[in-house]
Amino acid sequence: MPPAHARQHVFSNFVSTLDGVVSLQVRGHAGGGDISGFSIQDRMVMGLLRAIADVVIVGTGTLEADPQHVWTPEGICPDLADDYRALRLALRKRSAPLNVLVSGSGRIDLDLPVFTSSRVQTVVITTTAGAKQLARRKTPPWLEIHAVPRCRRMVPPSSILDAVGRMNAGNRILIEGGPQLLGEFYARRLMDEQFLTLAPQVAGREYGDARISLVMGQAFPPSGMRWGALSDVRRGGGHLFLRYTFRRA
Repeated sequence: MPPAHARQHVFSNFVSTLDGVVSLQVRGHAGGGDISGFSIQDRMVMGLLRAIADVVIVGTGTLEADPQHVWTPEGICPDLADDYRALRLALRKRSAPLNVLVSGSGRIDLDLPVFTSSRVQTVVITTTAGAKQLARRKTPPWLEIHAVPRCRRMVPPSSILDAVGRMNAGNRILIEGGPQLLGEFYARRLMDEQFLTLAPQVAGREYGDARISLVMGQAFPPSGMRWGALSDVRRGGGHLFLRYTFRRA
């Protein structure tokens, strides 16, 4: 991955079925594990990308799909915890990437491990209304809350990156979802790279069902499709591990 000294380098990681489903949106089966078949290779790649990231950004939908999770390398692949720690040490990074949760409403459960665990520093980026909502509740003293001014519903991706930049946490920014948050970054042309694991299964869809794809909430016209360049392909068993580069605005 190129150095990220001059500006932020934004990349994302998802797993998808052959027919483009990234979440079944079924209680207890909404995470990526059901999509990848709990592939150890996929979890290894997820941990590797977190290990080189300075910041991991997730939305409330991702948090709700896996509420007990903490977005650290060893959190997804504990078998390689020592290797990930050694890599971060060699890269002169903090012990764990900064976890950033984006919530427009501020309606989140602050008792979850990502907020209470001593393993990771967490920041909530929200709207002014969301900050007021959180202010009514007892928050851990170490939890930082950043309110984006003049923002009512959804926090713009540029404001998220600006807020992260002011934290001086580092310039390698990993987006782990959800699809609506990722769609906002693609819509603003703020993505540098997309890592995509293609799992060898077909999920299917009913008309109007809740199953979702990589990008949601955005529909790009034929003249404005987001084209990427394939930069790497790996195979692990029946899974393909794809890497694409995109041109930033």
